[in-house]
Amino acid sequence: MQQVYSVQRTIHASPGAVFALVVDAARHPEIDGSGTVRRLRPGATRMLSLGAVFGMEMRVGVRYSMRNEVIEFEPDRRIAWRTTVAGALGRWAGGRIWRYELEEVPEGTKVRESWDISGDKQRWLLGRFGTPANTVRNMTRTLERIAELTEARQPTANPEPR
Repeated sequence: MQQVYSVQRTIHASPGAVFALVVDAARHPEIDGSGTVRRLRPGATRMLSLGAVFGMEMRVGVRYSMRNEVIEFEPDRRIAWRTTVAGALGRWAGGRIWRYELEEVPEGTKVRESWDISGDKQRWLLGRFGTPANTVRNMTRTLERIAELTEARQPTANPEPR
């Protein structure tokens, strides 16, 4: 079974604008293409940095919480976090890594989102329920949302005075 799934898109915004959106954990419900991310847990770290731990309230039929730890961080270039289910279930559930890699290109920023399940504790189960295909669709929607939110905020050129 494949262990890393990625999608990419060129977004007509600066790497700084895209990175600012992704590192603000409180905005993750806005960009989440799966519809499962509900809100940042109360008291959780909002602005992410290397080693930051943040909790998200989730819902897929039932409510649950995820604990996330930022494991890679290069401003305006890369961020990744490892997820586990919050609480005692975390020993048996989680371990996947979500990663965003940004590359400045003439049109703006090439953004690659990856879902790395190489260390996931339920990796054996994921392929049985169509999870990889669903996740790729959801990541594609996430990049669409990031584009909508960042491209709309780009400054426009001032028209020449007449």
